[in-house]
Amino acid sequence: MAAPAPRIEWLDETGSTNIEARDRALAGERGPLWIAARRQNAGRGRRGRAWHSLDGNLFASGLYVFNRSPAQAAELSFVAALAVAELCDIALGDAARTRVKWPNDVLVDGRKVSGILLESGAAPAGGLWLAIGIGVNLAVAPDDLDRPVTSLARAGGRLQREAALEHLAAAFQRNVELWLRSGFGAIRDQWLARAHGLGQRCVVRLDHETLDGVFGDLGPDGALRLDLDSGQHRYISAGEVFFPAMGEES
Repeated sequence: MAAPAPRIEWLDETGSTNIEARDRALAGERGPLWIAARRQNAGRGRRGRAWHSLDGNLFASGLYVFNRSPAQAAELSFVAALAVAELCDIALGDAARTRVKWPNDVLVDGRKVSGILLESGAAPAGGLWLAIGIGVNLAVAPDDLDRPVTSLARAGGRLQREAALEHLAAAFQRNVELWLRSGFGAIRDQWLARAHGLGQRCVVRLDHETLDGVFGDLGPDGALRLDLDSGQHRYISAGEVFFPAMGEES
């Protein structure tokens, strides 16, 4: 069954669109709803990092409720990355310039243009609520990060926030319906077709160890398959990945 079309709501200012989505979910909102803010003063990224919410960029969170497990819902980070990639295609007019990087980054010309953060919990009326937080550097990119970043404007793409969110919500919806209809395998295939560094040597930094190998594939659950020099495979569910031959420093 297709998911209902999402609503879109703009706020003048909020601390975090993901927190706003969570609070709405706990109050009984079941979506699908996209909440966006013209100003965000407490944005968050993965692993508790601050997200730089610069004027002119897009900060939005999709609120959905699914009868799926948290592990299954985590697959939607790949759905979100594909939706952002489609948005970049529209802005730039050249799909070859946009790649997706494991676990949930989107790159334009090899530089990060977006961040994605999923959060979830038990919905009051049953099911699992999911907040899909997405930040896209439409107009400007922060200049104090430890990795190369860009904006769509810097890359030659021009898209206003309102139009960008409409494209993003529509692309996410199409991919969610594919996920609901066909499972993660169809999403995995699309993601791999855009994957940054597939088949390349990489360094994977985990909490308590650092591994070196080749990014060989995605597992059926979205884990990165690292092919070690010993011939063994390690499946990585969470970590930081760097590709030295592609100019990335670990």
